[in-house]
Amino acid sequence: MQQLDLQVIEQALRWSVAGERVWLCTVLATYGSAPRGPGALLVANASGQWLGSLSGGCVEDDFLAQLQAGAFAEPISLVRYGSGDEPRANIRLPCGGVLEVLVENLAADCSVQEHLRQLQGALQGQRRLIRAIDVLRGTRLLLDDHSQGPRVERADGTLRLRIGAAQRLLLAGYSSVSHFCAEFGKALGFEVLLCEPREEVLAGVQLPDIELIRLLPSRFIAEGGCHRDTAVVASTHDPRLDDLAMLEAVRSPAFYIGVMGSRITTEKRLERLRRVGGLSEAELARIQAPIGLNIGSKTPAEIALSVLADIVRVRNNIAREQL
Repeated sequence: MQQLDLQVIEQALRWSVAGERVWLCTVLATYGSAPRGPGALLVANASGQWLGSLSGGCVEDDFLAQLQAGAFAEPISLVRYGSGDEPRANIRLPCGGVLEVLVENLAADCSVQEHLRQLQGALQGQRRLIRAIDVLRGTRLLLDDHSQGPRVERADGTLRLRIGAAQRLLLAGYSSVSHFCAEFGKALGFEVLLCEPREEVLAGVQLPDIELIRLLPSRFIAEGGCHRDTAVVASTHDPRLDDLAMLEAVRSPAFYIGVMGSRITTEKRLERLRRVGGLSEAELARIQAPIGLNIGSKTPAEIALSVLADIVRVRNNIAREQL
């Protein structure tokens, strides 16, 4: 969904540069069943044009109607849709959920346009940012983001909204496990890349909407294939692919690096990486091995489920001890 969010920010910037006031909406929280998660964006102008998504359509319709009626004149508004106790959003969501939305009324001035350009760059992968918004004062700051965590956080009247490129799942080689990782990753909103140079392995493989890169994973990673929002997963049991991918991945900014194997296989691999690859203990500590959460997985689909669950855990900055 980050691609849609990028389109939203680019449209907001075009309207602002053209001298139009824009209203930028951000989903802050969802309760119960809700179609879009925290951080999702929508933008509208005074003419009723809009781009983006907050729900399946009912919230958008209500918001635009209220906007045309003169609502949201203040710099910052917080609105709860679906709760039944918000005068500006007196609707019930068909799914029975509740959405809390931040609405920012942004004037067409240079400071707003520079702010939007910074968000555009972050969504394009140039850097990761936190939008720190003081709800009471109506002020906003942009801070560099050096950690993983939820897209929306609150503290003492300040909202912290994480802005960055689409989360990337880089699969280092094809296997039955990586096949399910690709499908699960796509469903979770990751940009999924499969790096596989072995044509014989790819024969008959069908993974629609998955980008296939016919290079050694290690070469792709060494050439800049990982950014700070990348998770690297190796699951082929082929040391030529798995070990080399780990050697390059630990030198990249990837937020998650994991390789599949039993505990005995893992001990042997780490020793090889230490002795032959020259990796330090700090570099080895970045590798999640054995990969995934211990949920008793046996089948390829169950193992893939444990892997994606572990990636989501790290992305949300949750320690294993908290599970």
